[in-house]
Amino acid sequence: MYIPPRFVIEDLPDIHDHIRACRLANLVTAASDGLIATPLPLILDAAEGEFGTLYGHVGRPNPQWQKPVKGDAMAIFMGPDAYVTPSWYATKQETGKVVPTWNYVAVHAYGPVEFFDDPDRLLDAVTRLTDLYEQPRSERWRVDDAPENFIRAQLRGIVGLRLPITRIEGKEKMSQNRNEADREGVAAGLADSESQMDRVVAERVRSGL
Repeated sequence: MYIPPRFVIEDLPDIHDHIRACRLANLVTAASDGLIATPLPLILDAAEGEFGTLYGHVGRPNPQWQKPVKGDAMAIFMGPDAYVTPSWYATKQETGKVVPTWNYVAVHAYGPVEFFDDPDRLLDAVTRLTDLYEQPRSERWRVDDAPENFIRAQLRGIVGLRLPITRIEGKEKMSQNRNEADREGVAAGLADSESQMDRVVAERVRSGL
């Protein structure tokens, strides 16, 4: 990923926070016949390995796990993003020399992916993933709420994945390359949007002022 110095996220805990905030990732692998990608939720074990380890699962019919992987896999985590119109820039009124852009957060994690179908490992991965996303709910569903034989049958329909991260990149492009007046204009414009995502980006732009 191309990352100009002013947009790089250098602190690993910050990068991990962005991963945790992303509810759906894309797992990309290269096979002999080209690239293949699967959107899926992934859970981060930050304590496992130098940069952490990702866990998840794909459907057993998914050909991605069946094809030998060439090189490392890549997990893509996209954070909040928003279109930025030049109309919000103070510079537009001063010189007119402005163009549209996009603000966004992105994390790319790389490593050798391992696919597995051991029932106990699968149950552990599924339980951890479920507990993570059920945590905010007042009435949490647990894997063991369902009959054990039913869960075991469901596990036969999926294949687990483990991706120990060997390289990780974080990028947060939030108008840091604009002057303060332009950034204030961007924050104000996004804050007035009806889109919740735009308003989230507005807060990120403001936090950098």
